Amino acid sequence: MKQRKSLGTVLRRLEAALLAAGTLWIAAVTAGSDTAAAAFSALKEALPERALRWELGDLRPGDGLSPAAALTIGESALLLAARKDVAALQSLERQEPAEEDGETQVPVRAPVEETPVEPAAPLAADNGVPAKTLIPTDPSGYTVCGRVYISNSTAHALSVPELQKPFAASLGEGEPQVLILHTHGSEAYTPASGTEGIVWSGDYRTTDYRYNVVRVGDEMAEVLGDAGLSVLHDRTLYDYPNYTGAYDRALASIRRYLEKYPSIRFVLDVHRDAIEDGQGNQYKAVSEVGDGETAAQMSLVMGSDGSGLEHPDWLENLRLAAAVQQDVLEHYPTLMRPVLLRNSRYNQHATTGSLLLEVGAAGNSPEEAALAGRLFAERFAAILKEKTENAAG
Repeated sequence: MKQRKSLGTVLRRLEAALLAAGTLWIAAVTAGSDTAAAAFSALKEALPERALRWELGDLRPGDGLSPAAALTIGESALLLAARKDVAALQSLERQEPAEEDGETQVPVRAPVEETPVEPAAPLAADNGVPAKTLIPTDPSGYTVCGRVYISNSTAHALSVPELQKPFAASLGEGEPQVLILHTHGSEAYTPASGTEGIVWSGDYRTTDYRYNVVRVGDEMAEVLGDAGLSVLHDRTLYDYPNYTGAYDRALASIRRYLEKYPSIRFVLDVHRDAIEDGQGNQYKAVSEVGDGETAAQMSLVMGSDGSGLEHPDWLENLRLAAAVQQDVLEHYPTLMRPVLLRNSRYNQHATTGSLLLEVGAAGNSPEEAALAGRLFAERFAAILKEKTENAAG
C-alpha cells in the first residue's frame, strides 16, 4: 500500500513538473506577442519543431541547432563530439541581423565589383564629404538580370528566367496599401558644415527627424500618396533607446499592422548604409539625376531562408526587387547599386511585397537622401500601378 502511495506521489509530482515546464515554454514562445492571434501563430510555428526535437531526443537548451542539423550531427560520432563548435559556427550565420561591437547592424557587405568614379556634376547639397558613384564594372560573381546586378551570398542558385517572372504582390482593395517603417530609424545623414541644433544619439544616429531616415520615409509617403496610393508611415524609432532587438520590435508592429489592415500588401523598411574608404573615412555614394542634381545612391537588401529561419516566399520578394530595380535604372542609370541577397530574413517573411531599401550612406547629405527617396517612390508607384492596370485590362 505504501509503495502505491509513493508511486502515486511521484507520478503527481512528475505531472506537475511537466505542466510547469509546458507553461514556462508557452510563456517563452509567446513572450513577444501582443495579441492572442500573434501568440497562437507563434505557438503554431514552434510546436512542430518541439515535437520533432522530442522524437529525436534532442532537447538540450540554448544549442541553436535546427532539428535537421541535430539529426545529421547525430549520425557521426566525430561531429557529435564537436557539437558545441558546430553550433557556435552556425549561430554566427543565423543571427538576424549579425551583431558587431554589441550593437545590431544590417549585415550588408560590399558587392563584388563596384568601381568608384568621380561624379561629373556639381554636388547639389555639398556637405564636405568626398563623393563617389559606385557602379558594377564586371558581371563576374553577380547574377545579371537585364540591368539588375544581384550579389548573392546565399547557397541558393538564382535563375534569370525565374527572376523575370511577374512578382506575386499586387495592390488590392481598401486602405492603406503600403506600409513604410524604419527598423533603424535613428540612422542619420551628414548635414552641411555648421548646422547647429542636432543632438546625436550615437555615431551617425539621431532622433532628430530632419536628419535621419524617417525624413526619407516622409518624402516617400508624400510621393506615393500623390500618385494615388494609400500609405501608412510608421515613424517609430525601433532602434532607440535600445539598438539591439530593433528587428524583433519592428516585426511585432508589422504583424499588428497586417492584422489591423489586411489591405497592406507592400512593406518598405527604409534604412541607410555606411561606406568607408580603406582608412576608415566616410564617403557618400551619389548619382547624377539631371539638372545638375545629385541624389544618394540606393541599394535593395533582400532576405532569404539561408539562416535556417522560415521564409518560403523569399523568391517572390526578390522578383519584386528585380522588377523595381530594372524600372528605376531605366530612368536613372546609376541611382541603384546592386541588389544584395543575404541569408537573414530582415522581417521580409511577413509579406511577398517586402523590400529593405538602403537610401544613401552616413556621408550623404539629408537633401541627397530625400531626393533619392522621392525618385524611388515615383518609380515604385508607377510599376505597381502598371501591374494593376495590366491585370484589370
